[in-house]
Amino acid sequence: MAQQPTTLYLDISHEHFRMDSAEVRKARATHWYARTDWGIAVLSYEDSSFLLKSPRLTQGSAKWPAQHGVVDGHFDRWWQKTLLVLEGAEHNRIRRLVNPAFSPRRIEPLHSRFESLADSLIDEWIDDGRTEFASRFAAPYATRILCILLGIDEHDWKKIHELASTIGLGLGVTIQENIARIDDAISELTQYAEFLVQSRRDSPQNDILSTLVQTRDKDAGKLSDQELINLIILLIFAGIDTTRNQLALSVEAFSKQQDQWEKLAAHPDRYSAKAVEEALRVNPIGRWISREAAETFQHKERTIEKGTTLHLFTLTSATDPAEFDNPDRIDLDADRSPHFAFGGGLHHCLGHFVARADIGVALSALATRMTDLRVGEGAEWLPDSGNTGANKLPITFTPRS
Repeated sequence: MAQQPTTLYLDISHEHFRMDSAEVRKARATHWYARTDWGIAVLSYEDSSFLLKSPRLTQGSAKWPAQHGVVDGHFDRWWQKTLLVLEGAEHNRIRRLVNPAFSPRRIEPLHSRFESLADSLIDEWIDDGRTEFASRFAAPYATRILCILLGIDEHDWKKIHELASTIGLGLGVTIQENIARIDDAISELTQYAEFLVQSRRDSPQNDILSTLVQTRDKDAGKLSDQELINLIILLIFAGIDTTRNQLALSVEAFSKQQDQWEKLAAHPDRYSAKAVEEALRVNPIGRWISREAAETFQHKERTIEKGTTLHLFTLTSATDPAEFDNPDRIDLDADRSPHFAFGGGLHHCLGHFVARADIGVALSALATRMTDLRVGEGAEWLPDSGNTGANKLPITFTPRS
């Protein structure tokens, strides 16, 4: 009998666990997956690519709260009905209805407003040669972009940001210790979403929120009021949390490669889109994608039992030396295979066009205004679990003349 390959164990719940650690790299070099307390971690590009397309796997995040002892409350009830975890006809119905609201055709006319916002925020601190990037650019930029998209008064951005950030704790390993705050944030954001829906019914505008309300009201059988509210909460939370943290992660990644930052600064139109893809590849906010086996099946030498949770590690797959040359380095001229930072298959991120657009605008604006970009002392990072990012990111730079 052939000897089974060795697999290593990764303690992904530990506060000091890091996806780019020597331990994780060793596990990837040892085998295509590793064992964890919450199922198996898929480490290679080849296997992640294959399994993301597998019809035998469903979205595996529904169990996340229960895996951490959260089995009731506002967050759990909302989470079980979000588009992120719905499956089959229910998922397809809602996704078909909302897809047109996030098409490139709807987003491209807003680019000039994104650019104006980025420049106005940079103007506030560019002459200082330093700033706290997370609070003075990433947070207001991501939140006010969301306000622009949904047609929300930008003066509300600080409160909306606070609620979205609190809900974001629900995707981390500290969910149980923060669940009271998370539940309160869901409750408050639910009330706010209900107010927004009613305001658009009374006075429609030319924004995504009005489009969603009109879609709901044209045929109540296609989208219920509760589904609409749940969707708005998801859009507010995900739209802010992902962009804010991905901007910080992108700046950190580029600070380590001044040559590529200068290349972006010199040719922003040429390299803006590629800068987003490379930053997402080497330093994504979503460190893994969860899937669950809907049936028992065989993958390579491993029998994957029905109900098994698989965490497809986006960072290890996107920096897999078996797939990429110089995998840990940003290369704006390289022709790379696709990364999985936005997921894949039926659950590919609904807002990826928006994220790619607003992150690209921001990175181009920052690069053309700053050189000698460095991360200063005192950076504070969230745990490197399902989603990560920066609570604080002090940076120094030289303003371009």
